[in-house]
Amino acid sequence: MGLPIYRTAAFAFDSAEEYEEVLAGRAPGFTYSRIDNPTAATFAGGVAWLEGAGAPGEVVGEAFASGMAAISAVMMGHLSAGDHVLCASEVYGGTWSLLSGVLSRFGVATTFADLSDPAGARAGLTDRTRLVWAETLANPSLSVADLSGLAGVAHAAGALLAVDSTFASPVICRPLEHGADLVVHSATKYLGGHSDVTGGVVVGRPDLLAPVRHMRVELGGSLAPDEAFLLHRGLATLPLRMARHSASAQALAEAMLAHPAVTAVHYPGLPGHRDHQRAMALFDSGRCGGVLSVDIAGDRAAGRAFCDRLRIGRNATSLAGTHTKVSHVASTTHRQLDDAALRAAGIGPATVRVSVGLEDVEDLIADCRQALDSLR
Repeated sequence: MGLPIYRTAAFAFDSAEEYEEVLAGRAPGFTYSRIDNPTAATFAGGVAWLEGAGAPGEVVGEAFASGMAAISAVMMGHLSAGDHVLCASEVYGGTWSLLSGVLSRFGVATTFADLSDPAGARAGLTDRTRLVWAETLANPSLSVADLSGLAGVAHAAGALLAVDSTFASPVICRPLEHGADLVVHSATKYLGGHSDVTGGVVVGRPDLLAPVRHMRVELGGSLAPDEAFLLHRGLATLPLRMARHSASAQALAEAMLAHPAVTAVHYPGLPGHRDHQRAMALFDSGRCGGVLSVDIAGDRAAGRAFCDRLRIGRNATSLAGTHTKVSHVASTTHRQLDDAALRAAGIGPATVRVSVGLEDVEDLIADCRQALDSLR
């Protein structure tokens, strides 16, 4: 029942001809784990099966050493100098930095815009737009992408729609079913689920994955077999964990909304969230994931103080593990953004991202209340 770990870099062959044929891709098999490894391939195939369950046509996957390696391979595989990317302004800081600080040096232009409305998205297109980039649930505003609307905008312009669906996981939403061309996950997060492994994955049609695979092989961002084993193991408990994360996040969001030290709670499960109706229509079982963000009254010091005064929640990188983690957004996950970019992404000076773990939800609510009470 367990997945074997092929903890090897090299594979042997019965003949030089067989070696040549496998290496050239003319025969099935494995030659070198930077190119392909059976354990990593099985994990990528598992995610492709989940994401492609209701998608038209064949869906395949490529596994990476991190989420950023996966994002980079999509962009480098499908973009060239002179091309243009239309990217949501509410986007992960690492993605923003890759586009604005790295790919810009190689002649790729990016427009960061509010993509919540298809008409606004169309206004950001140019005749050089080759890629539209969005997040199913935006980090950290928790805005919900209009996937079908964005797919229509992208395809009408001859561009691809790539969606980072890390916050949702395929248990909650499968963007390929709504017109997306490529789906990316930081597998470190919900797919792994235990904060003990780093990885990434991209899924989509074989022809669209071919240049992504090429970047993985040539740049070397491949997933190691031990990490692949842990990520594949995480897929088995993903539905159970997402149900608990989502239920606890909903309860915590409702409780924090009522506290006077909180000016806003961003979670699409709340009826007052701007994208609540879209989330209810798009997401399976009305679940909205395990991440919420909270605007604390005050300045950056107030946001940091809330984080520091929690007893269960911990200041920690990443998200989606079994333990609750908090991040003062402007100084951690989105530290790369300047003040204007932070405002455009809906990030305030005291915004805190909360990744809700698997602890007892009443304990989490009590912990957040005491930390908020201490700020008054």
